[in-house]
Amino acid sequence: MTIIDLSGAGRNAATPAGAAGTGSPNLRGYLAEPAGPGPFPAVLMIHEAFGLNDISRRQADRLAAAGYLTLAVDLFSNGGMRRCIVSTMRSMASGSGQAFTDLAIAQAWLEKSGRTNGKVGVIGFCMGGGFALLLANKGFDAAAVNYGRLPKNPEEALAGACPVVGNFGKADRTLPGAAAKLEATLEGLGVEHDIKEFDGAGHAFMNDTEEGPRLLRPLFRVMGIKPDPEAAAEAWQRIEDHFAKHLKD
Repeated sequence: MTIIDLSGAGRNAATPAGAAGTGSPNLRGYLAEPAGPGPFPAVLMIHEAFGLNDISRRQADRLAAAGYLTLAVDLFSNGGMRRCIVSTMRSMASGSGQAFTDLAIAQAWLEKSGRTNGKVGVIGFCMGGGFALLLANKGFDAAAVNYGRLPKNPEEALAGACPVVGNFGKADRTLPGAAAKLEATLEGLGVEHDIKEFDGAGHAFMNDTEEGPRLLRPLFRVMGIKPDPEAAAEAWQRIEDHFAKHLKD
């Protein structure tokens, strides 16, 4: 498992409409590689709001162990969460900006790595889940969205999306009704999908440990932001089944 420098990879990368011109000067990512020579199906992974931390790296390792060349791009490469969170969230809300350029560079890196079977998926958690939805019609073959915020205009943003699997928590107070709205939107657009809301699970239920400032963790628990190992196990299986169907030869 390797930290890779993506800062020079974006000069010739095709970027989606609305993306800024060049990538972040210190752009990097965590590359989790399956065993064996390949080629492999590939996955672009987008971290949650606390950044590319140990939880994110373990999630990438899990996907690699399942046979996917996984690149977890660090959207906070230029200064960490405190300096980058506001601009990154604004980028997601507007559907344009630096974050989308960085994601396009990471996507292009995977496609040009020479180690893929030609299929690339995208997966995101929390903030990353919101980005994964916005990228679902940007040349990916499958998307996995985990408690991600829906776009402001979902019918427009998700038109032409690749097949989507979504995992949400019914006890997630930050995203009330999101699962049902996403399912209805994808159904109306004719996009293949499998959306599930887990009873009793809250936000960030797929994390394998609590995160965030220790002083805030009791508040997070009250808000339902905590791991749920039982729901997480089923959610991961759903993701692996989805990716196997659409990414593996």
